[in-house]
Amino acid sequence: MGTATDPVEVARLVELGELFIARRHGQYDLFPEDQRDNAVILNFVETLSNASIRTVGPELIFGRLFDEIGFNAIPERLFRDIVITRLVYPTSKLKTVDYLYRYQGKTVSPDSVYLFLDRLNERYSVQAQQIAYEHFAYEHSRGILKAINVVFYDITSLYFEAEDEDDLRRIGFSKDGKFQNPQIMLGLLVGKGGYPIGYDIFEGNTFEGKTLLPVLKHIAERYNFGKPIVIADAAMLSNDNLDSLDDQDYPFVVAARIRNESQAMQETILERCTGLQTGQHVEIGHDAGRRLIVAYSDKRAKKDAYNRERGLQRLRKRVRSGRLTKENLNRRGYNKFLKLTGKITVEIDEQKIEQAAKWDGLKGDLTNTDLPACEVIENYGQLWQIERAFRISKTDLRIRPMYHRRRRRIEAHVLVAFVAYTIYKEFERRLTAAGLSFSPARAAELTQNMYELTFRLPTAPESQRQLLEMDPEQKSLYDLLY
Repeated sequence: MGTATDPVEVARLVELGELFIARRHGQYDLFPEDQRDNAVILNFVETLSNASIRTVGPELIFGRLFDEIGFNAIPERLFRDIVITRLVYPTSKLKTVDYLYRYQGKTVSPDSVYLFLDRLNERYSVQAQQIAYEHFAYEHSRGILKAINVVFYDITSLYFEAEDEDDLRRIGFSKDGKFQNPQIMLGLLVGKGGYPIGYDIFEGNTFEGKTLLPVLKHIAERYNFGKPIVIADAAMLSNDNLDSLDDQDYPFVVAARIRNESQAMQETILERCTGLQTGQHVEIGHDAGRRLIVAYSDKRAKKDAYNRERGLQRLRKRVRSGRLTKENLNRRGYNKFLKLTGKITVEIDEQKIEQAAKWDGLKGDLTNTDLPACEVIENYGQLWQIERAFRISKTDLRIRPMYHRRRRRIEAHVLVAFVAYTIYKEFERRLTAAGLSFSPARAAELTQNMYELTFRLPTAPESQRQLLEMDPEQKSLYDLLY
């Protein structure tokens, strides 16, 4: 049994010896002594090691959703591991390798990850996006989600921690404020609630207004879902864009830059909107048979006034300093309220401020549809969902910055983030439906402490596995999917 000089250890060895004798006789005492039980337990515990316990929460929760959505149709296991890791531990591919080894006992070399990324987009991009869309459409058919009659489009920039440009990574207008870094443009199309439909990638110096129609046509032709109403922000508002949407029979709702309308139209807007109360709106005929719908909100009016006053406070401080010159007379920001008096004096034009205050609380939408005005306003009001989709991708899933250089790896990285976002949204939907108050990000944290024990009993020839006891929050997650 062993040797010992410590009396406690000697007693333990004696107990193990008695257990050994009982085994040799092929029979245990019907009522074994407590000390013998303790010795058996202690001996069993001493056989355990760090390798006996592994984290299984990510696979239990996100792996289950991965399968239920249908992504398990993609045959390569590494795709599953990379996507799940992106949801739970979003970081670089090298850190992903370390995470898989330390927390899941999987040995994956960095080279195998990069070689997989090299073939991922070409082989599985269409299939993965098709799976995401079919799941989205299936949930619609069950009535769980609203019908695909409205889609939302927006584009964002994703920068690289690099200096050199190439055919794809180009320096352009950065929405992340990284104007010295090369970037790509990611156009995303989602349905109501922010559920993903499809995406496309463009060179980093592409003007965002030129991406709307290519993405729409590409995705609509792939899935054949007709021509839903397209909701987009003011950046997409150009005469060429709107004319092209009209020519191809796409109904649309876009934000209107009512302050940039002609002088006559501005006068009409202010005249028609005088006296509007919160929730009220007016309809005004626009070019090419379109309708301009202008709505008023007290909340927006207070925000407009507050923001203007903050800007004016800073501007007045600069005027008092005497450092402003005629070079500061431009249309940028609150400089539009400046004017020259005499030869060298710069002062604030109070008349312009009064004129600007007349627009407080007004918001315009331009549409070629025959939808009731209240539906136009409501539909455009959901555009924040796509902004949230980008925020989730950039923060929770950390799609940027990117460190890849080869185009195929960049495309693979975006595909992994798109699939992870699809799972994230489905998980969020189920959490909401079940009335669970924590977010998918919080749930991802909880999965990192859900463990499984692998062990072998003294009398059993094969190893067994057992989930360790979960806390109440973890148990609610488990019960949600099982």
